Amino acid sequence: MELQYRKINFLWIALIALVFTACGGNNDFSPKPRGYFRIEFPKKVYQPYSEGCPFTFEYPKYSKIEPDRSPGAKPCWQNIQFPQFNATLHLSYQPVTSKKEFNQLVEDAHKLSFKHTVKATSIDEGRISYPDRKVYGIYYTIDGNAASSAQFFLTDSTHHYLRGALYFNSEPRLDSIQPVLNFIKKDVDVMIKSFKWR
Repeated sequence: MELQYRKINFLWIALIALVFTACGGNNDFSPKPRGYFRIEFPKKVYQPYSEGCPFTFEYPKYSKIEPDRSPGAKPCWQNIQFPQFNATLHLSYQPVTSKKEFNQLVEDAHKLSFKHTVKATSIDEGRISYPDRKVYGIYYTIDGNAASSAQFFLTDSTHHYLRGALYFNSEPRLDSIQPVLNFIKKDVDVMIKSFKWR
């Protein structure tokens, strides 16, 4: 009986020692941040776009331009695909026929950009102005986990209007797409700076 009692005591002491050993020691545990794949960015080389629409611009060679095939798409609606980054810059061109129509297009661009307010942490507007080429507009920078991170419109204020919206074909997580977003935004800047009406 005494031997059995000693065995039970030994087992309890061993169990308690094991628990304290497992729980003691280094208590500075912190969760590891989520890891992402390292992204290799291609060299920035640009080529001209001039495919029968009333505008031209420079776009990167690692992207490809396809006509918009969605229902209701109009002539000169284009999608600049960035297959390596799973992103699309949607371009929609509209000829302007009246001052009323022009004002409506500008208002629509504003509404479409600000519909992302629910997920955005901020939306900034920057003016675009190249009077020598009659290219004017507004660039919307949308911060946060919104579906679109950059939108803009370009116009000559009388005859032409073009709207652009950048979307990633994945769940919007700014912390994971930020490097790619910064990379593509530079391409959008080149496109806008090289943009001309024909």
